[in-house]
Formats: sequence, C-alpha cells, structure tokens
Amino acid sequence: MRSPTGFDSRRAARQYAVVSDFSLTPDAINAGVRQHWADTPHLCTDIGPRHATATQVINQENLRPGGFVPGPTMFSMADVVLWYLSFGTVNRIEPMALTSDLSIRFLRPAQGRTLWARADLDKAGRLMIVGTVKIWVDDEPDRLVATAQGTYVMPQR
Repeated sequence: MRSPTGFDSRRAARQYAVVSDFSLTPDAINAGVRQHWADTPHLCTDIGPRHATATQVINQENLRPGGFVPGPTMFSMADVVLWYLSFGTVNRIEPMALTSDLSIRFLRPAQGRTLWARADLDKAGRLMIVGTVKIWVDDEPDRLVATAQGTYVMPQR
C-alpha cells in the first residue's frame, strides 16, 4: 500500500525480505566457488540467510616478521566471507556479486595457524547487501584481530 509520500510498504517488504526456504550448504558453496576460483585458500564452513563463516589455513611461509598474518590476507578473508554472505542472502551462488565497498580495522596482531571470519547481514536490498565481519585466529572468537564492514552489489536480473 502506498503512503501519501509514495512509499510502497509491500514492495519494500518483498525487496528487503530474507530467504525463508533456505537450501544452500557450505559444501555447495565450496564446490561452486572452486569452479571459478580453483586455488582458493578459503572454505565456507557455515551459511545461512543472515550469516556466513569461513576459514583459511594460514600460509606460514608468507607471514610478516614476528610471525604476524599480513593485513592483505585478513582483508581478503573479510571480502570472501561477505561474498559467501551474499550467496546466503539470495539463496544461490552468484559468482558475479561484486564488492562495492569494504573497510577494515585491524585490532591486534594476528598470529596462529587458522584464520576465521564471520559475516553478519546488516541490510539486504534488491541490489545491495551490507554486512559486518569479525575476524579471529585459531579457536579464539572472543579475541578479534580485525573487524570489517562491506557492501556487495548483486548483478541485475
């Protein structure tokens, strides 16, 4: 129904609705991504319509002096987990979803063997998906090493 200002509440509800009959799995995402990016170091470990989690084994040969995980490695982790989140939000693998904006804050030096990231949905629109990412190392999700926020743009259909 349109309000006097021209806002259509039913259209907005459809446009920003999150998928209710969710069927995407981490295995399906990992297989689909490998079709387009065969040597990706990232793995989707959990997916839902409002979140995604990914992991990456840290290449110990590429660490910074002092054994620190490089910033670009954490940045790529934030980017890829938001990509997975965009898949979950629309309930399909959409390889042409593109990063529109991504910013990161490094909170502390990261040292360890496995990098983890979780993206949570902030807002879903017809073309844009906004999410917040938390990044940690090994099994310490309460000791964040970085946080990020980004926007993905979905291809027009």
